[in-house]
Amino acid sequence: MALLIESDSGTWEVVIGLEVHAQVSSRAKLFSGSPTDFGAEPNTQVSLVDAAMPGMLPVINEICVEQAVRTGLGLNAQINLHSVFERKNYFYADLPQGYQISQYQYPVVGEGTVVLDMPNGTTREIGIERLHMEQDAGKSMHDQDPKRSLIDLNRAGVCLMEIVSKPDLRSPEEAGIYLRKLRSIMRYLGTCDGNMEQGSLRADVNVSVRLRGETGYRTRAEIKNVNSVRFIMQAIEIEAARQVDVWESGDEVVQETRLFDPNRSETRSMRAKEFAHDYRYFPDPDLLPLDLDQTYVDKIAAELPELPDAKKDRFIVNHRLSAYDAGVLVAEKETALFFEEAAKGRDAKQAVNWLTTNLFGALNAAGKDITESPISAAHLGGLLDLLADGTISSRIAKDVFEEMFKTSKDPAAIVEEKGLKQITDSGEIEAAVNAVIISNPEQADEVRDGNDKAIGWFVGQVMQGTGGKANPQAVNQLVLAKLGIEG
Repeated sequence: MALLIESDSGTWEVVIGLEVHAQVSSRAKLFSGSPTDFGAEPNTQVSLVDAAMPGMLPVINEICVEQAVRTGLGLNAQINLHSVFERKNYFYADLPQGYQISQYQYPVVGEGTVVLDMPNGTTREIGIERLHMEQDAGKSMHDQDPKRSLIDLNRAGVCLMEIVSKPDLRSPEEAGIYLRKLRSIMRYLGTCDGNMEQGSLRADVNVSVRLRGETGYRTRAEIKNVNSVRFIMQAIEIEAARQVDVWESGDEVVQETRLFDPNRSETRSMRAKEFAHDYRYFPDPDLLPLDLDQTYVDKIAAELPELPDAKKDRFIVNHRLSAYDAGVLVAEKETALFFEEAAKGRDAKQAVNWLTTNLFGALNAAGKDITESPISAAHLGGLLDLLADGTISSRIAKDVFEEMFKTSKDPAAIVEEKGLKQITDSGEIEAAVNAVIISNPEQADEVRDGNDKAIGWFVGQVMQGTGGKANPQAVNQLVLAKLGIEG
């Protein structure tokens, strides 16, 4: 699935690594008690620590540490019992202390692995290099005043997990699948809400290219702060093509930080890429090393929920679902929970079909997600029960479903109110069949003469005449019998 670019000099492949910044789900910031609610009025969630007032000392938030460890365990990564917070020195107006407290030499989480489910049914393992905690910066606003930039420090000090992948990704599609998988894992764990629109999940994308067959890596460029999967995929494709053109022209790609402009479909140079020594990292003198006990890590591990890969395997084995169907269901935690409740004690495949085709289609048309569904899992299960026991036909079930989506009513109540119970009385069905045959002698003769297609027409007429309430199997059998056709 690698992205290959053909040129005069040969075939180029793209090499990609992602640095994902995930905001930790915590009610307080990393080193202060300030709240972290999104959408608050500017500068209303700022403590003296966040504002870097003299004499204010950071105090580590244990919940943030726990969430980082939990995420590391979910990524099958090494948990480092000893880690160190360091000062990363650089100046931006939205970073009032003049440095960022981060982790560099000794991160809290080491190497791990994420398994990707590829569209062709295969899997890809993507290596995780590290996960470390760091402070987020504030927000610069350039559209509030014609002459000045304003600073909102609400976000300053919020805990981020920076998850750095190894350069194992080879196409925009793989990068998209990787980011979605990472987001899914963290949402299952409850460590990050994954809301890219609100900025709680964003990524720096490292891109380089090399001629196919080369084993080393060429100079990479970093595309900064891309906040949607679609834009990440677009940025990779555009940047890879740019770099091929640079190498093809005889120049060399410069290591730099670039900005992706989706409106102009281009990446633009922002600044030269800093190296680690440019930041003058050193252990923060206000914070002791973070030393964890193995029993503490083991306790967190014991409380981990069932993660997407394990849930997918269980759905395949217990519910006999295809790998594809199981993958669709477990991609979002809420969808998996919805399915399990709807399918409990019922035909799992039928539940999947109604969920992924009917309900997903209706939700997409309405601009809603599964958490906003007017139809509960219990009510969808109730609809499946009415189908299974023959109370309604599959045709009527679609009408009932539409009413459920409009009103959120129980399907049994809708069937009762509207008189939609399936007609199973053989005498009533026979009378309806006789009436259609008597009214259409020419079509009846066509069936007797071997026109099998006309049989479906008769069945359709009977179903129409009974408002779709007749049992279709019984109708089909009676039509064949009345016309003297062996079924």
